[in-house]
Amino acid sequence: MFAHCANPETLEGIKWLSCYLTTGKHMAFYASFGTVLLLLAITAPTALAFGFGGATAARSSFAPLRWFGRSYIAIVRGVPDIAFFLFFVIALDQGFEWMRHKVKCPDWEQPIRQGNDFVVCAEAKLPLSDSAQWVHESYGFMLAVLTFAIVFGAFAANVLFGAMRAVPRTQLETAESYGMSPRQTFWRIMVPQMWVYALPGLSNLWMVLIKATPLLFLLGVEDIVYWARELGGSKTARFTDYPHGDWRMWYFFALLVFYLAFTKVSEVVLDRVMARLTKGQATSGGEAQRKTA
Repeated sequence: MFAHCANPETLEGIKWLSCYLTTGKHMAFYASFGTVLLLLAITAPTALAFGFGGATAARSSFAPLRWFGRSYIAIVRGVPDIAFFLFFVIALDQGFEWMRHKVKCPDWEQPIRQGNDFVVCAEAKLPLSDSAQWVHESYGFMLAVLTFAIVFGAFAANVLFGAMRAVPRTQLETAESYGMSPRQTFWRIMVPQMWVYALPGLSNLWMVLIKATPLLFLLGVEDIVYWARELGGSKTARFTDYPHGDWRMWYFFALLVFYLAFTKVSEVVLDRVMARLTKGQATSGGEAQRKTA
């Protein structure tokens, strides 16, 4: 804290604002932007891996695997995202604790389900009650990342499955006529070409993922929405050294600017990736580039 902030009651104007914006809670607010970016950095490739696995499974000639892949893709339809988020967080948490309970407390005789309560032994709790605060926060963040990856992985699987089907059949037949095995045809012909067809859908999915990050607040993670509400609400002198009225509009306006700037940067990057992928490809994007050249 700055030295001139020692007595907030004597501060005015710019000094008061500079002290107010450098309090511990504001530092946590600024750090929460990093939390959102970290979530996106981890979730995007993880969800893409889930999606690729789901799309590949949906194309499998092995019926049970194909049913599993198509069932995974089907979960994106008909159910609101928030229902998935709230379900998976609870289900994953209880699933992890149930597995630990079976290993650590094999002699437990009481039922785990007691009415509406889920009861496991103390050793199986995640995290343990005596764990440090950062462990609790990291565990909650991990559950959030896994939940985002599962849900958006289903969306990505739907996009990739369609992209795989969009690759011209003649390309695959040509590879087969040259003696390529189904595995070689998949990895050398289909996978390189499908990204051109998948990128528009994946681009939209990335934008949706960005807009979904405020759901971290509902999952118990102290994200930018949590701190905007916490700091922007009315504060009285009885509870803080920096009393003020309802400033939530200004805090949420800052979030609006952040998300607009981030999505604009994303659009520029994705447009460049699309231009690079379609260069020389037999697609509408590649044809447009050739005509321009």
